[in-house]
Order: sequence, then C-alpha cells, then structure tokens
Amino acid sequence: MAENHPIPTIERRGLMLVLSSPSGAGKTTLSKALLESDQNISLSISYTTRKPRPSEVDGRDYHFVSEGEFQDMVEQGAFLEHATVFGHRYATPVSAVEKMLESGMDVLFDVDWQGTQQLKRNAPDDLASIFILPPSIRTLEARLTTRAEDSAEVVADRMRRARDEISHWREYDYVVVNRDVEVCLSQITSILMAERLRRVRRTGLEDFVRGLDQ
Repeated sequence: MAENHPIPTIERRGLMLVLSSPSGAGKTTLSKALLESDQNISLSISYTTRKPRPSEVDGRDYHFVSEGEFQDMVEQGAFLEHATVFGHRYATPVSAVEKMLESGMDVLFDVDWQGTQQLKRNAPDDLASIFILPPSIRTLEARLTTRAEDSAEVVADRMRRARDEISHWREYDYVVVNRDVEVCLSQITSILMAERLRRVRRTGLEDFVRGLDQ
C-alpha cells in the first residue's frame, strides 16, 4: 500500500505582475477577477496627491499625501515608479512592495507603459508584464461610447491616448487579446502560474533538491 506523503511547500519570492491596456480594453474587470480568484496576489496601493473621493479610505484605496510630501519621497528614492496623470501624481512605494515580495506574495500593478518602463529599470528580475489588446479599434471605441459617462470630446481624447498606448505593445513580456473575459482571464492566470514556477524565483529549491537524497 502506497504511503501518503505531504506535498512539500517550496518557498519562493513573489513577483510583480503588470497589467496594462488602453482605456476600455477590460483591464479593470480582469484585475478585479484575478484578485478575487487568487489569494496569493495583492494590488499595490499607490501614493497620490489627489483628494480622496467620498467612498475612498486612506491606506486602503490610496495613500493620500500633499504635493510637498510626495516630492520629498521622490527625492528620498521611496518609489519604484511615479507619474503624473490628469494633473495628479501617483507612485508605487518601494518598502511595501519589497515586504510582500519577500513574504512570497505577488503584487499586481495597474500602470501604463511609462510606469512599466520604470519598474523594468528598477526591478527587472521581479517583473512580469502583460499588455491587453482589444479585439479591434472599433470594439474599443464602442466600449468607450456605450459607457455613457463621457462626452464625445472625451471619448475622442481617450481614443487618441489608446492608440499611443497600443503602440508600446512590443515592450511587454506577454500580449493577450481580450475577445472574451473568461478566456483572457484564463490566459493571464496561466502566465502567472508559469512565472511563479521560474527557477530563479523558487528560493527554496536548492534546499528541497538537497533533501531528496535524505
């Protein structure tokens, strides 16, 4: 009769998973679905200089700071990346992300191509990046229009920005096309699993292999 042996847990370092896409390509929906389906990945909480909205809580949605505090942190090297979006500044803190990575927790980033480039420069070994494409430009425009939240002028501006974002797809490790949310989520999950199994991230492998002969 075969003996039942517990499956060994091999320690690993967490990874930074970037999801980028033009507005309307489904990034927010996919990010929420990934966070709900996987307990070992957490969304990076950014610092920002904008005022909190009524439903937002400091420390849960964002860390809200003044322009002066933000600039001090930039000069102290406290951020992995930072950018200005629609007149407000946003940034990813180094210390909080590093703690999560060391504990084996993966960190999800919702940043654009500029933020991704900064992360790639500052932490290339920890990064895996995915760009999400719409099935077509017409589909993207239709999604933005049917939101019924923005004027035609705003939609046109978002489309210009979308084309600029799409032009940077070659800078990413992986590219997926969001024709169907469930299929796209499955592809992202597969990428995440493969990245977790990279030898260089599995810090406990050497001890595990050494113990095979014991």
